[in-house]
Formats: sequence, C-alpha cells, structure tokens
Amino acid sequence: MKQNSLKLAIMLATSVVALPALADVTLYDYTEATSAYEDAYLSGSANISRNRNDAQTAYDMKLDLRLDKVLSSPNRDTTFKVDGSGLVSRSGTSGAKSTDSYTVGLSATMDNYFTPGSKGAFWFGNGSVRANSSSNDLETKLGLGLGYGRVVNVTPMAKAIRLVDSLVAQGSISRKPSKAGYNQIANIIAKEAEYASKYGRKVYQQHWLSDIESALKGAGVVSGNLNAAAVLEARRVMVDERISTRKLGWKVRAGLSYIGTNFDGLTNKPGLELGAEYHKPLNNRTQFSNVAVATAILDNATDAYNLTNKMSLTHEIDDRIDWENSWTLDYNKADKGSDVTTNTLSSTFLYQLTNSLDYSVTANVSNTNGTANDGTDRSLLMGIRYRLK
Repeated sequence: MKQNSLKLAIMLATSVVALPALADVTLYDYTEATSAYEDAYLSGSANISRNRNDAQTAYDMKLDLRLDKVLSSPNRDTTFKVDGSGLVSRSGTSGAKSTDSYTVGLSATMDNYFTPGSKGAFWFGNGSVRANSSSNDLETKLGLGLGYGRVVNVTPMAKAIRLVDSLVAQGSISRKPSKAGYNQIANIIAKEAEYASKYGRKVYQQHWLSDIESALKGAGVVSGNLNAAAVLEARRVMVDERISTRKLGWKVRAGLSYIGTNFDGLTNKPGLELGAEYHKPLNNRTQFSNVAVATAILDNATDAYNLTNKMSLTHEIDDRIDWENSWTLDYNKADKGSDVTTNTLSSTFLYQLTNSLDYSVTANVSNTNGTANDGTDRSLLMGIRYRLK
C-alpha cells in the first residue's frame, strides 16, 4: 500500500514538473488582428471669478473636440483625425468686452505597406484642412511620401488581461490561459465594432460576450458556463469601464506636400514633411508616447518651417481614475517677424463617472518666447469630458 502511494506521489510530481510554466502575459505578446479603434472626446471647462480690484466679473469658457479613428489591416493603416477648440473670455478690467476664438482641423492619412503584415516599408498619402478665427484663409495641404515601421493597437490585449485578472480574483475561472488563449480572447475583443455592425448597437454585446466566454472555454479555464456573477463581472469590465488606448511600435516618414493655401496667405507652394512617432506601454497600466512632426515650405523666397513634438505619459491609477501628463514643444520659424517657441506642460486627473462621462482636473503651465506678450501662464481647470465613441 505504501509502495503504491509512493508511486502515485512520484507520478503526480512528475506530471506537474512536465507542465509548461505559464509566464505572465504582457501587452507585447499581442498578435495583431485586423482591428479598428476610435477615441472621440468632447471636453468643457469654465472659470468665473471676480477679484477685489476687478470692475466686472471675469470668465473663461473653453470647449475642445478630439476624434481619432484608426482602421488597421495587414495591407494598410488608415487614420482620420478631427480636432477643434473654442474659447470665450472676458477680463475683469472696466469696459472689457467678451472675446471669442476658435480653431478646427480635419485630416486623413493612409499608410500602404509594400509587404502586407510587415513592420517595414510603406508609402503614404495624406490630406488636411484647417481653419481658425484669426485668418480668413483656410489651410489646405496634400502629401505623398515613404515611411518605415508599424504601430500596433494593443488595447484589446490590455482588456483581455484585465478581464482574466478580474475573473480569477472572483474565482469564476480556475487559472489564467496561455498566451495563445489570451490572443484568442483579445482578437474577439478587437472586433467589437464588427459585432456592433453585424448585430446592431442594442444587442451586439450579448453575442460579443458570448464569444469571449467561448474563447475562455477553448483556453481550458472554464468548465461549463460562466455563472451569473461572472457574466455581470465580464460586462462591468468590458462595457461599463473604459480603458485608454494602448499602442506599441514606431514609425518614421518623409514626403513632399502641396500647400494650396495657408494662414499666412501663401498659395500653391511645395512643401516638405518629416514625422516620427514612438509608442510603448511601460506596463499594463502605463502608456508612453512621443510624436514629432516637422513641416517646411520649399520656396527660395520663403524661409519658414514648424516643428511640433508632443510627449505624453498616461497612467491608470485605478479602474476609474486615469492620470494623463504631456509636454508639447512648438517652434515656429516665421518668414517675416519673430520666431516663436511655446512649451506647454499639462497634467490631468480623470475620474470616470460613467462609461462615457469623466470629471477632470487639469493643471497647465505654458511658456511663450518670441512674441510681444512673452511669459508664463498657469491655470487650474475643472471640467467634464464626454466620450462620444
């Protein structure tokens, strides 16, 4: 009897040792599928004050719109962007009148890879239209050039990791799946827009979550069906909570552009465009990004160019709290007049009130050099951000 028990113990130990060790899955393990993602936000803030030396109430009311939509496939990446801002303000000085300003822009870029599915060379085409309240002219531009690299949307893997962690903590699944299992789940998560298109916005979630459950079964971590508590937890994580976009990879590009018109009154000018971007999730909750763009007008009679670099770090403190930080450098070499350099530091805490509404607190420090009104401005704003998509 003792010999049989000893043999059984040895067999169990040997089988456990023989099992492959499941390393922790990270965002770097995501195998990209054809996917689409969309970030669309409408933000508003207001500041109303009357200091003891003010003759009247001062106010600043600001509205910002941002839309980023990216469609990814092995053959190409297509990006649509819409951004706009409006400001209405009045100082506390006696007799000061209300002033308003706005800027709005639309752009589209298509990166077409020479080798589908690769992270190598591509050719691109883009176009943009911009308008602002200080100019009667639109800024219109078309571009064509070459690039190298690829940026992958790894948000579906971030959601898959969060879902599995929640279900393991709840005790609804026995263990975490393999990397292949995580990728199967993430690939279904990435197709949310397809499910919404196929089944309709009202009922697609039940089909989407059902297929995610099937992927968990296929990964061998669920015996039978998920219970009611697990289904509710899956819906809370996948539907009720939002997660900021996670990206991985880099791209560089160079091309020629045609400037139809610009805000300085120039028309029908050739231009040069250089760009680079780098994105890296530092962990499952922290995203680092840096995007740089340089543009110049190719004309012997014109000596002007612009360089913009935006560096950002987003950290998810809690499932409902995000901390977004950015540093934007803008250098404008003017053909006539002074060169202007602007550095802006911004730090924002976002608290999720619902899956589409955030309460925000933002601290800004902006320094401008090269204008008649050089100096540093500081502000602390509280507002609301509404997620359109």
